[in-house]
Amino acid sequence: MKLFSRRNLDFVLFDVLEIDKLKGLDFFKTHDQESLSLVLDMAEDLYERIDDEAIVEADRREPCLKNGSLKVHPAVHKFVKDYAEAGLIGGALSEEMGGFQIPKTIIAAIDFILCSKSNSFIMFTDLAKGVANVISTFGTEEQKNFFLPNILSGKWLGTMCLTETESGSSLANIATKATPEPNGNYTIKGQKIFISAGDHDITENIVHLVLARIEGAPKGTKGISLFLVPTKNEDGSNNDVSSIGIYHKMGQKATPAMHLEFGANDTCTGYLIGEANKGLNHMFLMMDSARLSVGSMGAGIGSAAYYTALRYAKERKQGKRLNAAKGEEQTEIIHHPDVRRMLLRQKAFVEGTLGFVLQCYAYLDMQQHTDNEEERTKYTRLLNLLTPVAKTYGAEKGVVSVHQAMQVLGGYGYTEDFPLEQLVRDVRILPIYEGTTGIHSLGLLGRQVLGDGGRNLEVWYSEIKGDIEKASRFKNLEIYAEPLSRELETLRKITAHILGLSKKTSPDIFLADATLYMEFFAILNVAWQWLKQGTTVQNRIHATEDDTLFYDSKMLTLQYFFDYEIPNLGGIAERLLNNSRPTVLSNDKELLI
Repeated sequence: MKLFSRRNLDFVLFDVLEIDKLKGLDFFKTHDQESLSLVLDMAEDLYERIDDEAIVEADRREPCLKNGSLKVHPAVHKFVKDYAEAGLIGGALSEEMGGFQIPKTIIAAIDFILCSKSNSFIMFTDLAKGVANVISTFGTEEQKNFFLPNILSGKWLGTMCLTETESGSSLANIATKATPEPNGNYTIKGQKIFISAGDHDITENIVHLVLARIEGAPKGTKGISLFLVPTKNEDGSNNDVSSIGIYHKMGQKATPAMHLEFGANDTCTGYLIGEANKGLNHMFLMMDSARLSVGSMGAGIGSAAYYTALRYAKERKQGKRLNAAKGEEQTEIIHHPDVRRMLLRQKAFVEGTLGFVLQCYAYLDMQQHTDNEEERTKYTRLLNLLTPVAKTYGAEKGVVSVHQAMQVLGGYGYTEDFPLEQLVRDVRILPIYEGTTGIHSLGLLGRQVLGDGGRNLEVWYSEIKGDIEKASRFKNLEIYAEPLSRELETLRKITAHILGLSKKTSPDIFLADATLYMEFFAILNVAWQWLKQGTTVQNRIHATEDDTLFYDSKMLTLQYFFDYEIPNLGGIAERLLNNSRPTVLSNDKELLI
């Protein structure tokens, strides 16, 4: 049983987003729908090569750190080897850099496919891709020539090292030091925590991207630089990078989360990448990509849970139909309305979120490769605004969706006999990865919406209104286009209200409900994606019975989203338009006793 729908993926990529039109940009001119479909076929082959039993074993026999050495499950070795041999680590890079110039939207679709099989295995390759992207963008020619071939071949892997014990989300407090050496390199000294895939035995070398502060640099984020720190020196000797602990997580156990120490013996060499004191800006290239990946991962895990629950609901007989005739036997639980509600909720999340995340990747492809400066500015604004939203919605609703799948399975879902208990543990980290929901919500409202005077938001309004107009041409979509348009005006009202608060009160007051603003905004974005998908359905001729079934299913799920999710916006709006803020500390007295 496949845990994703290739039919839906093709629909979103080629029918809704029309991603093959990227060939109009010079960078992608050699790729058309046929060639991109072949790349997706290759991803399906990689999917089939991942052994189901190995996924379970890698979870139950998590990596163990012994005498400073860490081994991961052999199946992870095989996956990394297969992924690298397929050329996917550098697939999105230019041919000059050793890549194939595949759109990042397609690479994201590939990782969605693989994530639905194992969300832990792809962490290793995803991090390697991020490191390669940073090196190809900011590295010197010498760094590119030395590091990229080894990473793209899978001979080496990589990580990013941001978090420290005293500086979780507050990167301004980073204490890791970089001391200049006469040869132009730096001696790195400090510790980093929660480093995913920070140690393993898959490759002979791991290239860490490390944020550190050069001695004498300005305080705060303006004094942070970025360094390449391999675990092995060029001559094969150890580079004074050591694993001093492993975090025992509740999920994603196949990917070790490490506590690393750099320079315990004062002999750890780091290589400055990009400009000094611009490290955080450089690292955001990887961090923003990782945030979109987290949103996609929510959809991928949600997809695995949905198709597991769907199959179970079609096979499990329990109870009779509510309108059953006398003497009628028990029916499959998929015929019970409440079970169908839970399944529709999952489907609406998985397919809506996937559309939203891939839309962001399409913007990224266009932003990075268009020659039109006006278009580049437009896509930059959209990405600044939507990246944290795609991450947050995918993460938060991924948790909800997987829990709904477990509920469909009932008691069986709580056992190790079915994959749901592992998926529930795996998905829970997503609202924490790459910035918590609260952190991104503060950023969305304080920076992406209010911080630039609303210009990002206006570009988004224009984009979404264009799609509402297209949908309104179809009578059976007018009933959905109208409420979405109405809620856009509600968002304007809410934003104006909060802007007024920002001018009259302290940040504690106007940012107190930023997470609710994020929720309102995210629901609008996924409703937008469902309306786009509905419009695409109406523009297609139902050529075959299979197409008719697929399109009818799309329209049913669209109806569910607008009937069940959009009404929730009313309560959120009421809260956001209210000036009362009981969550703000009153008169410096702590009343939570």
